[in-house]
Amino acid sequence: MIFDGIASRSNDTKLSRRSFLYSGAAAGGGLLLSLSLPFGQTKAAALEDFTPNAFIRIAGDGRVVLTMPYVEMGQGTYTSIPMLLAEELEVSLSQVHLEHAPPNEKLYANPMLGVQATGNSNAIRGGWQPLREAGATARVMLVAAAARRWAVDPTACRARDGEVIHEPTGRRLKYGELVADAALLPFPEKVTLKRPEDFQLIGTSAKRLDAPGKVNGTARYGIDGRPPNVKIATLAQSPVFGGRLRSLDDSAARAVRGVRQIVRLDDAVAVVADHMWAAKKGLKALVIEWDDGPHSGLDTTQIARELEQATLGSGAVAQNVGDVDKALAGAVTKVDAMYQVPFLAHATMEPMNCTVHLRKDGCEIWIGSQAVARVQGMAAKAAGLPPEKVIVHNHLIGGGFGRRLEADGAVRAVEIAKHVDGPVKVVWTREEDIQHDMYRPYWFDRISAGLDKQGKPVAWKNRFAGPSVIARWLPPAFKNGLDPDSTEGAIDLVYELPNFHVEFVRVEPPGIPTAFWRSVGPSHNVFVTESFVDELASAARQDPVAYRRMLLDRNPRAKAVLDLAAEKSSWGDPLPTGRGRGVALQFVFGSYMAQVVEVEVSKDGNVRVVRVVCAIDCGTVVNPDTVQAQVQSGIVFGATAALYGEITLKNGRVEQTNFDTYQMMRMNEVPAIDVHIVKSTAAPGGMGETGTSLIVPAIANAIFAATGKRLRKMPVDSNILKRSV
Repeated sequence: MIFDGIASRSNDTKLSRRSFLYSGAAAGGGLLLSLSLPFGQTKAAALEDFTPNAFIRIAGDGRVVLTMPYVEMGQGTYTSIPMLLAEELEVSLSQVHLEHAPPNEKLYANPMLGVQATGNSNAIRGGWQPLREAGATARVMLVAAAARRWAVDPTACRARDGEVIHEPTGRRLKYGELVADAALLPFPEKVTLKRPEDFQLIGTSAKRLDAPGKVNGTARYGIDGRPPNVKIATLAQSPVFGGRLRSLDDSAARAVRGVRQIVRLDDAVAVVADHMWAAKKGLKALVIEWDDGPHSGLDTTQIARELEQATLGSGAVAQNVGDVDKALAGAVTKVDAMYQVPFLAHATMEPMNCTVHLRKDGCEIWIGSQAVARVQGMAAKAAGLPPEKVIVHNHLIGGGFGRRLEADGAVRAVEIAKHVDGPVKVVWTREEDIQHDMYRPYWFDRISAGLDKQGKPVAWKNRFAGPSVIARWLPPAFKNGLDPDSTEGAIDLVYELPNFHVEFVRVEPPGIPTAFWRSVGPSHNVFVTESFVDELASAARQDPVAYRRMLLDRNPRAKAVLDLAAEKSSWGDPLPTGRGRGVALQFVFGSYMAQVVEVEVSKDGNVRVVRVVCAIDCGTVVNPDTVQAQVQSGIVFGATAALYGEITLKNGRVEQTNFDTYQMMRMNEVPAIDVHIVKSTAAPGGMGETGTSLIVPAIANAIFAATGKRLRKMPVDSNILKRSV
């Protein structure tokens, strides 16, 4: 999800085995394998001084514990990451137990991001090599320990199902019986990882380890944090970003049974009560007058105009190949277009929440966060405490999508907790959650291309304007005016384009906070690029699939997924009136994907997505079931945005309030989704966000095929379409 551009740093980092594995006698007698990923601590003088980034602990009872530096928010991380370890360690998946990693930016940094965060669809990509090596090293040491005890050659022994077997005699020792001996052995200088053809677990549809708890109710999310004597609070924040509380009459709220306290902040009011119902009832009884502040006149139209105007100037060059201006001047046909995408809310199933117990000498927090160290740091600052005095209990997340990479909810909860004696759980109402989100940025693109007499593109020029989330979230990664997250999907396209030029103009709209949103940059850029490729195919009077194939001779993996999606969707077969197929292709998050979408457009302009056929090459697949689930999830999330998603402002206020005005795709609207996975031995690519970015242009292109109407702005406007049916 975030800053793919800084991933290149980790590719140049050379890890020796000794730099990330440390062996010693663990407390209680056991083998402790400490995994220190890039950018974390890599040396330690003694075991008691070494806190691992991510570690594997094998106890005397054979229990294998993996402390996870990533978080589970529905993407299957808590199953697929243990599969990497279990494969090489030769244990069953059921033997691996998980612990949430505590906040520690130095020790638990994501190897592809450099910070402790889960995002950018890179948990598998980051853990693929180190976790397998950790498992293989443990296995080799356990085998060596058994061989030494039996006084036999280690090559005559093998590991299987959590025990070591001496093949000539059939003698067996369980891992738990060997950990004390193994802990005393030196590290092997080199271990051999399994060949793909020898995988027993990787590549299988292993059952989700987190599923039983989610079914029986024992799974704990952030909102389930409930320390003893906790009070429940909900809040009203200034309806205009940057506004302040002018006056408050809380007499009626204090009279509500169960309400214990009213907390006044500069820009918010919280009602603290015995339970959520009393807190909500008390909140409704408040009489609040707000000072709207400097952004009281802000509206979306104004922001769009500012972004459009910015694209008339110049921006930071994100990529340049050849001489675009010269090629455009000599082109036979020129195609120009302007595209724009709206602000979008995250609207997670689990609304924003955080439980805080603030004391004079410390603070304890219960939350579900994608960036737990960030929560600790910002909460500590808000509480006026050193970070080490803030304990953060991280839990499962009921929908992240980038929203929980932010720590504003924790900071707000700390501000409220300062006025409360004892623990307080702050739960945002759905209205507060939507109207005080940190939104997917609004972007505006000005794009043009030149075609030769065969219709082939000889020039491509794109300048787009919008904010930079990276510049705020991780300033060191914003360099030379470029946000690598915002440019992904706009540069390094899969197509052969001899003259190519892309510019990014940073424009920060006033009065509305922006943040990462599932697939972030590609959610904008792939819509623009794939819609525009379709425009070029139309201008060249060529079939959209055939046109793309013509530009993919040097990219066989991209061509393969395109061909597979076209074949499985029966591309080219006739459709009834009012129906159309659209295609889109991308390479983002390290994965190739093609989608063919079939839509039906009614006479009144309403669009129904009938079917989606998706072909994916994400390299080596760890769990096919997880891949399929993530494709389906991403498609539903992106299709919802394409059909309905839009946050608008009027008089400084977000107009959408709940799911009646910020609509979700209903179950009866979900299309048939066919997922086809290309077998590959390449390194794994990302999967959590790929489906979201591609479905939007595929829908737009299908609508064009059905109606002849080109949509250059999302979401779909039925008023435009009904005039063309």
